[in-house]
This record gives sequence, C-alpha cells and structure tokens, in this order.
Amino acid sequence: MKTQEAKKRKVTAAVVERDGKVLVARRKAGLIAEGLWEFPGGKLEEDEDPRRGLEREIQEELGVRARAGELLCSVPFEGSITSFELVVFRTELFSDDFRLTDHDKILWLEPEKMDESVFSKPDRPVVRLLAGRKGNPKSPAGEEPR
Repeated sequence: MKTQEAKKRKVTAAVVERDGKVLVARRKAGLIAEGLWEFPGGKLEEDEDPRRGLEREIQEELGVRARAGELLCSVPFEGSITSFELVVFRTELFSDDFRLTDHDKILWLEPEKMDESVFSKPDRPVVRLLAGRKGNPKSPAGEEPR
C-alpha cells in the first residue's frame, strides 16, 4: 500500500498598507495565539483559491470587503502542534468600518517600529520582511526580497 504525502495546509495573511503604515490585529482571548498580533487572514478551505480565500477571511474577521493583490511572500511554519504554509498578499480594503470577530484590537503601525516578539510566530518573518531586517522569508521567485 502506497503512503501519500499529506497535503500541506495553507493559511493566508493580508498586508494592508496605508500612509507608510501596515494594518495589524491582536488575537482576542480564548483563541489560539491569544494576545499576539498578526496580519489578518486565515485558513483556506480545501482547493480554495488563495486570493479568494483571503478576501473571504477578511470579510469574516474584519467585516470589510477586500481585494488580494500581489503575492508578497510565503512562510513555511512548523510548530509543535501544527504546520502550514503562510501565503501573504498585499491587500486593499474597501472600507474602514471594521467589525472584529477574532481580534480585540487593530492598529496601523510603521513596519520599522514593529516588535516582532509580540507577533505570532508565523507572522514574525513577515514583520522582518516589511521592516527590511535580516531573516526574511523567500519571495515567490525563491530569492530574498528587497
């Protein structure tokens, strides 16, 4: 009997930039990674297009419509209880009328002022990428961005 390699789960995240700042959201109490900051997004459904899935997740988590654009990077994550690929897109929001479901706070932060230690582990390489720090994730072409 042949063993098939498990399909790696994909999770999406949005980098929304405005006036030199990036939107970040803090996970509310009672959820995995509670109290940590992240770039909003979420798990893709099976065979879901990553951009459409991110747009769906933004609508569900923030209550606003969005358009996922350019692929910024992907980050493989191997944790003690889960592993997945975080696929990050530059994203445009169509409104600022937020209705938070999975978060208790959102902020617009300058990337170079972000403290990666308060972000969830999968999001930390994205913080480094945005701030131009070492240890960046790989770009779609497989090379260090910037």
